[in-house]
Amino acid sequence: MEKIILLGDEAVALGAIHSGLNAGYSYPGTPASEVMEFLIRQSDGGRKYVAKWCVNEKVAMEEALGASYAGQRAMVSFKHVGLNVAADPFINAAVTGANGGLVVVSADDPGFHSSQNEQDSRYYADFARVLCLEPASHQEAYDLTREAFDLSEKFGLPVMIRLVTRLAHSRAPVVIREAAKKNRDLKYGYSPDWTLLPANARHRYQVLLKLQEQLKDYAEGCLFNRFSPAQNGSRLGVVATGLAFSYFQEIYPRLDFGPAFLKISTYPFPEKKLLELIDQVDEIIVIEEGYPFVERFIRGVAGIPGKIIKGKMDGTIPASGELTPEIVAGALGLSAKTGLSTGNFQLPARPPQLCSGCPHGDTFQALNEALHGYDRANVFSDIGCYTLGALPPYKAIQTCVCMGASVSMAKGGAEAGVYPSVAVIGDSTFTHSGLTPLLDAVYSNTDMTVIILDNGTVAMTGAQPSFGTGEPLDRMLVGLGVNKDHLKVINPLPKNHQLNTGIIREELAYHGLSVIIARRECIQILGDKKRS
Repeated sequence: MEKIILLGDEAVALGAIHSGLNAGYSYPGTPASEVMEFLIRQSDGGRKYVAKWCVNEKVAMEEALGASYAGQRAMVSFKHVGLNVAADPFINAAVTGANGGLVVVSADDPGFHSSQNEQDSRYYADFARVLCLEPASHQEAYDLTREAFDLSEKFGLPVMIRLVTRLAHSRAPVVIREAAKKNRDLKYGYSPDWTLLPANARHRYQVLLKLQEQLKDYAEGCLFNRFSPAQNGSRLGVVATGLAFSYFQEIYPRLDFGPAFLKISTYPFPEKKLLELIDQVDEIIVIEEGYPFVERFIRGVAGIPGKIIKGKMDGTIPASGELTPEIVAGALGLSAKTGLSTGNFQLPARPPQLCSGCPHGDTFQALNEALHGYDRANVFSDIGCYTLGALPPYKAIQTCVCMGASVSMAKGGAEAGVYPSVAVIGDSTFTHSGLTPLLDAVYSNTDMTVIILDNGTVAMTGAQPSFGTGEPLDRMLVGLGVNKDHLKVINPLPKNHQLNTGIIREELAYHGLSVIIARRECIQILGDKKRS
């Protein structure tokens, strides 16, 4: 067996490859992007298996589901808010069931490192009634991914792997095992259950409900769930899930008592093991990354008579943000380690900013000047590098909610009396979720202006390919019905500032839908090309 250093994301990807992966699909998003990046690098140009970026997470989930129906082992990966986009096929895939092994990797982002929220994907798995596996280490990320494909085929259901940022983006040694046979017999076939007519759906849902007991039995016997009784008469019990258990392990040698503990890596979690722990202790501390998911189950409505329960809900563990070993140490009554004092020395703030020479900066400067004199204007922006336009020196945008929302919100704002109502959206975000709201605006000829920042790549997450850039984007917009007279292309360079400002001002004054494409290649991609 070989030991190699891997990111947590890479450990998942390699586990999938060694499981006999046939197809992998994804949409980029931190902290999940490296799963697909690794799959692409290892795919030998797609000759070993399919590894593709998709236009959005819903499409990625559906393509993986289609591969599963065809008997292939398939994996789909995205960040936690991407699961919102994929929720429709994800939930319904639990009802139809899987054929070839189907693994869904959702990477949560506690602490909002690069996200709008820190939602907990375990709730989606519980909602869908599918098995969720949560690794506590890089080794488990590899091992649990391999197990996930087998479990998916055993139960005939999608299986979720839940990661968090610190595991996804840190490196550790992983012992790898012999890869599974790649050319195994594929389970080709057809099932009427895959057509969710109400009669089929009702039948399949009953099947799903009956499977719940089997999932619980698996959790009880799963070796990745571990119960250890108390030592030295301790009456404290610790319940730790996923990566939180690794933090607990780090702190355990510093304790002068031996609390009982339950490590949880599966959902449903092992209820019998939990009851065994509860029976042996007077006080329970629940340590988990994300929401108080397990803690709420333990507390119920009225708690457990005679037992003290601590965790996120009573403030023993912070309700938001990432866990750290020192947070866990504090929850267990240990004093925090302190570093050297720096006195009154303060590091200067370094807020994020657009790269020097970024085309978005030139567009924002032109937009700000064009909007001068309007007192009821609003610029609805979107997810991407250009969200930094909210900060100085531009202060050019007023909203950012979710992928594609800029176009929808601008339409709603215009219909509520905002004028000018402007949407700012990137080329990749536009094809991800901006096409359908623009079609809505075309149909109504809404009095609004959409600015598409076409820099030719998915820049924020590592320069993955864009599905709508250059002339194909222009043709796409004409095909949607955008009036050619009010479809303008500008080149955002300082030398074109006055020209671009004038074009934007003209389209703001037009009472109907107008679209402006600000087209210039990402400065980082251009630099890479010149260096190569």
